[in-house]
Amino acid sequence: MAESVGLPSRLAILPFRNKVLLPGAIIRIRCTSPSSVKLVEQELWQKEEKGLIGILPVRDAEETPSVSHVISHGVATDSIERSSKTQVAPTDSHKLNGKNPQEVIHWHARGVAARALHLSRGVEKPSGRVTYMVVLEGLCRFSVQELGTRGTYYIARITPLEMTKAEMEHVEQDPDFVALSRRFKATAMELISILEQKQKAGGRTKVLLETVPIHKLADIFVASFEISFEEQLCMLDSVDLKVRLSKATELVDRHLQSIRVAEKITQKVEGQLSKSQKEFLLRQQMRAIKEELGDNDDDEDDLAALESKMQSAGMPSNVWKHAQRELRRLKKMQPQQPGYNSSRVYLELLADLPWQKATEEHEFDLKAAKERLDTDHYGLVKVKQRIIEYLAVRKLKPDARGPILCFVGPPGVGKTSLASSIAASLGRKFIRISLGGVKDEADIRGHRRTYIGSMPGRLIDGLKRVAVCNPVMLLDEIDKTGSDVRGDPASALLEVLDPEQNETFNDHYLNVPFDLSKVMFIATANRLQPIPPALLDRMEVIELPGYTPEEKLRIAMQHLIPRVLDQHGLSSEFLQIPEAMVTLIIQRYTREAGVRSLERNLAALARAAAVKVAEQEQVVPLNQDMHRLASPLVENRLAGGGEVEMEVIPIGENNNEISSAFHIASPLVVDEPMLEKILGPPRFDDREAAERVATPGASVGLVWTNFGGEVQYVEATAMVGKGELHLTGQLGDVIKESAQIALTWVRARAADLKLALTEEVNLLQGRDIHVHFPAGAVPKDGPSAGVTLVTALVSLFSQKSVRADTAMTGEMTLRGLVLPVGGIKDKILAAHRYGIKRVILPERNLKDLVEVPSAVLANLEVILVKRMEEVLEQAFDGGCPWRQHSRL
Repeated sequence: MAESVGLPSRLAILPFRNKVLLPGAIIRIRCTSPSSVKLVEQELWQKEEKGLIGILPVRDAEETPSVSHVISHGVATDSIERSSKTQVAPTDSHKLNGKNPQEVIHWHARGVAARALHLSRGVEKPSGRVTYMVVLEGLCRFSVQELGTRGTYYIARITPLEMTKAEMEHVEQDPDFVALSRRFKATAMELISILEQKQKAGGRTKVLLETVPIHKLADIFVASFEISFEEQLCMLDSVDLKVRLSKATELVDRHLQSIRVAEKITQKVEGQLSKSQKEFLLRQQMRAIKEELGDNDDDEDDLAALESKMQSAGMPSNVWKHAQRELRRLKKMQPQQPGYNSSRVYLELLADLPWQKATEEHEFDLKAAKERLDTDHYGLVKVKQRIIEYLAVRKLKPDARGPILCFVGPPGVGKTSLASSIAASLGRKFIRISLGGVKDEADIRGHRRTYIGSMPGRLIDGLKRVAVCNPVMLLDEIDKTGSDVRGDPASALLEVLDPEQNETFNDHYLNVPFDLSKVMFIATANRLQPIPPALLDRMEVIELPGYTPEEKLRIAMQHLIPRVLDQHGLSSEFLQIPEAMVTLIIQRYTREAGVRSLERNLAALARAAAVKVAEQEQVVPLNQDMHRLASPLVENRLAGGGEVEMEVIPIGENNNEISSAFHIASPLVVDEPMLEKILGPPRFDDREAAERVATPGASVGLVWTNFGGEVQYVEATAMVGKGELHLTGQLGDVIKESAQIALTWVRARAADLKLALTEEVNLLQGRDIHVHFPAGAVPKDGPSAGVTLVTALVSLFSQKSVRADTAMTGEMTLRGLVLPVGGIKDKILAAHRYGIKRVILPERNLKDLVEVPSAVLANLEVILVKRMEEVLEQAFDGGCPWRQHSRL
């Protein structure tokens, strides 16, 4: 219990809306508004245990009766002592929560001085807003003489209302006061006795009756009850001890009577429960007897509920007849019979499937859908245009069938997330089904019910979980399905992805047709080659090649960095990554088609920043050595969960006035030394190509892989031997044949290329040729390395180095024709990533350059060729090698 405290002449005022803090009471509040946070910061946090504030009740305007006394800012009034309710008209700087400035704030004339028993500060994430948790103890009453402002919060000139020691001694000798004290103590003791019987905790509270002064005890007991705001104000205004004690006795007695009434009601209810418990036991015995006889009413009730659920499922007529037949069969079975549970689970599946329940799509606003797609993904113009076209068709023909799209591209380019964005733009639910590694046809069609542990296929199970018949269903990694003795899942998907057949899709477990025509299917794949042609023919393929460095930069700045900061609890106030540093990460630490590796590197920077920020967090209690609360009754209330959560009235807003709990002098800005410290030394540089082709016999090719386009070096060397060709680098049959064709063509044209004096000279006389494709752990195959192999061999025989800034791709024939190849966009993007300046392509691939971003083409010289001689002319400085370069 707080002792008498000398109050200053002025106190900072914290308004309480419709709540009163009485002397001796303890309350916990959470301060979130800028004004209340500012008050706590300056008056309590900085002054520590010496800090005092005033708590002044405030009444809602609509609940306030008309009064005649007004406290004006900075103007004293003598009439305040004669009125318990006053009001003040706020200026613009004293709005409550941004309300109408003409709204009147109705202040009470009296308040209570309070001190902080505990104070802690925290920061809300991700907004960074500072909040305070304060435990306040009421000390003594005061009267407001003058009300003004200090910054964003109120301050008042006050007059204490506590009685002097001499006045207290005089009142205690008054016979009426003595009688009121005895009556109050008797009522309070009776209440404590009842609570002690109910809660087994009242011993320490009895001590209060003997040790705490009676006038303080009255406030403590009343503060422990749930009473109205008017009664709280009345208790606050009871400055006279007799009036206060009389009012407190009345409230304690009323609380005592309410407890007695509650006990009577409880006794009546318990008597009725005894009868109900007897009936319950009898029913349990009846249930056990029926279970022994195999006649269970509960199962009958469950079956009735199941039948009702089936009726409301909206099944087609043929399915409903099948379900009724199965239900009649189930009713004739006993729960102990084999097949009972499987039949019941089957019927529950039929009842749960969304036969007719569909998601109501948004009104087809093409502009809004385009904005949503642009917000979620950068670039991907072709894909977005296809979705807008589909929405336009649906707008003109609502019952149009959805397209079956197949996004093909390397990992990390946004295939899966794009499908989720499509679902959001359509207003449909989204479900993802992963087909990677699926080898069992039953995963698609389900198991037949004759098998133990049978279950429906993934499609039907997904529709059950999503609970609508028109979701956007993503068939992820459709190119990674396999096949074995259990069937071929890709063949099972032929029916699913055929618009002419999926209206009557037949799952083996379901054994009735289900309409999949309303589902919008989207498949994803890294490669087209593993997908069977028949399945590929049913899908509209949209290729998502890799991103250019410029696109990666925009994606990082607009999407990746905000997401990484949010995932690590940071904001731009703590960590800033300039565009120049993101460009360095792209050039020196990542060489990928997608952005996953880029995101991982950004996350590494965020983690390093999070460590520095987290080490400076401060949440410190104000009074660590404060004595324990002196009021056990109130302490028990708080310990038992009876805390009072309040929202303090905000008076003004100034987000810049409260300092952050994280003392960061300035945000952490990433620079080049920090990159090397966190990410390590650069993994890539632009000098690799020049170093790899510095000696004759090496050339630079462009290939396509599951991860997008890549640069492939080809090395050739000669040694003493028997004229054999050796190939290494884990090569496939096609690329081995390309190497043999390349060597045959070079030998046949040796004289024309000035590699031999006459056509009769054998280039392989007394020597072997060894051709190696580096990165031997990676399998390689395909015909597009033909021109690269020829260039490497010509470089070897002529002892002239290939240009380091030139890369090439193309298939060649025995006659020297250069044939077109695929993956041109990915290959050109790979050359751009590796710093290649010149690219040699087959002339028939000119049409594929339309898909290459103009920014990439502007930095590259694309050379189109028809024959192998043109390739050699462009691959060497000074044109094709001459006789003087030959050492034969």
